[in-house]
Amino acid sequence: MVRLKLNLMAAVRGSWLYVLVLATMIFLVLPTLIVIPMSFSDARYLSFPPKSFSIEPFFKYFASLEWRSATQVSLITASLVMVLATTLGTAAAYSLHVTQSKVSGVLRGLLMAPMIVPTIFIAIGLFFVYAKFDLNNTIPGLVLGHTLLALPYVVINVSAGLRSYDMTQEQAACILGATRLRAFFDVTLPQIRFSVIAAAMFAFAISLDEAVISLFISGGDTSTLTKRMFSSLRSEIDPLIAVVATLMTFLSIIMLCISIMAKRKAGRDVE
Repeated sequence: MVRLKLNLMAAVRGSWLYVLVLATMIFLVLPTLIVIPMSFSDARYLSFPPKSFSIEPFFKYFASLEWRSATQVSLITASLVMVLATTLGTAAAYSLHVTQSKVSGVLRGLLMAPMIVPTIFIAIGLFFVYAKFDLNNTIPGLVLGHTLLALPYVVINVSAGLRSYDMTQEQAACILGATRLRAFFDVTLPQIRFSVIAAAMFAFAISLDEAVISLFISGGDTSTLTKRMFSSLRSEIDPLIAVVATLMTFLSIIMLCISIMAKRKAGRDVE
């Protein structure tokens, strides 16, 4: 009986943590939950709560040439960023993990810099640099800019996978005659593949949701969805913004779920 009372008191004391976590999650998710019903409203302007529901806004989105063009630009950019950032980030994480020197710490800090420096400063710098190389309003410029922001997340995810990997397996492959590059692709990469997949999903989602850099260096035929949304919100408060936000939210959730499943799979492989 005494033990039961002690367990009950301990559960009551720890319950405030669950309440705090639940309140924080509601605070973060509530704006998204408001946008989703707004996307099914047949009103001419953004309004909440919707007076009536309709799927017509989704048909308008797919029928709009401007929104379809912006969607195409965002998806192409995000796909290219996913490939480029994952390749560069994996190579950088592997190099830092193998080297383990004092210089490695400095290089890792430089790679993490885009997470620390305010994005608007990066956007301003990219705008003036791109102006000299005619990269403003181009997809290559967007890909390079978004890759800069996605790279730290790739390095973090792949580094986590490498820390749980036994490098002696790669060394054994090299002793048996394999080159360092072949040993990486045949031995190391298959065992950290789920961390790499999770990093790729992060890179895609970051590029898709990025707004500040896109506002500075994209425009015209290369406007991204986020740039188009900001322009529409500023000028006409188009209700299609809620439709785009809903579709982007679901796509980001899919990317996040794939990333979480990949991380769990990587953890099981380690065990």
